[in-house]
Amino acid sequence: MSPYRVLTQHALTGEWLSTALPVTDLEYGPELSGPGSLTGTLTPRLVASNPTLVDPGTTLIYVEEAGELRWGGLVWDVRAKGETYSIEAASWSSYLMHRYDLDGEHGGRGPYTYTDRCQVIRNIWDYAQGVADGDLGVVVDSTTSTSTIGTPDDPYHSYWYDTTSLGDQVDDLVSDNATPEYTCTTEWNASKTGVIKRIRLGWPRLGRRRTDITFASGANILEDPENALAGDDYAQVVIGTGAGDGSAKLRQISAVRNGRLRLEAAADYPQVNGNDILAQKVEWERVRRQFLGTVEQVTIRDTPTAPFGSWQVGDDVYTRVHNSWGDYTGWCRITGWTIQPTAGGGPRAVIDLKPANAFQYGGV
Repeated sequence: MSPYRVLTQHALTGEWLSTALPVTDLEYGPELSGPGSLTGTLTPRLVASNPTLVDPGTTLIYVEEAGELRWGGLVWDVRAKGETYSIEAASWSSYLMHRYDLDGEHGGRGPYTYTDRCQVIRNIWDYAQGVADGDLGVVVDSTTSTSTIGTPDDPYHSYWYDTTSLGDQVDDLVSDNATPEYTCTTEWNASKTGVIKRIRLGWPRLGRRRTDITFASGANILEDPENALAGDDYAQVVIGTGAGDGSAKLRQISAVRNGRLRLEAAADYPQVNGNDILAQKVEWERVRRQFLGTVEQVTIRDTPTAPFGSWQVGDDVYTRVHNSWGDYTGWCRITGWTIQPTAGGGPRAVIDLKPANAFQYGGV
């Protein structure tokens, strides 16, 4: 891994506050349909002499490696304790958690009927950044999808009196199966004089199945990962409910017998008005809950088997784990990662995974 540097910038003026902030214990990375995070520490003496270097809520922070920006976001929390001054930051979508729809319907862009969820996300960002002192300079992909929200009988509203943050609204738009996905990215512009802050939208998914890289014991996995056997989340029977009240409430059940003790789970989809759609969602939830023995995280070194920077959020990577508790092989989807450039023994990446076939794309 090439040398890195940390930069900070004023969110409104664009003034560069530091182009080589001496951050130690640095960890940073993105996530699927979330902002990702950055943590690190500074010496209190440095901050005391120049407190605007990391002013929470208005300071942007970036990580550059080999001349390319790898991560960017906003500093949200700084804490001094003894000789440690810790920093916590999150990428661009975290900003919307601190913004609200004060005008209603995203400033007249709603209400929404059969509206592409990607367009609603763009409207939310347009509204948030169209207010004085609210323009973060984030651009949202022009991606379109067939995943819609709102019906003539039940339009999707954003009310001025509702205290749901704009960030929570975006989370609701991408939290179900077969909905768009997003991640936050950061890069220099062509002249490397400015920063492109981007929300990458994916439909029907972000990432792709990778046959050129692997995560494998004895090749690039450093530590024995935990084998998750979560009986509390397991179920072969899922009872799903949709719109309606009392006996008029829609209900669908997906069930299989597989030689195991019967376990049941409930799932509520109050916005679903059709039994066919509800049945698809319930079946997907039942399939998801039938996974036992999954690898949820691996820690790897930078090797030719999977060089740092070669994978993206949403990619499926074939994963092979061999250790004393047994063997695990299968396609796993990357849902996020954290780069630790100053880790003992050399840089490493901690990668979050989920079984690839636990995801359903499009068609619902």
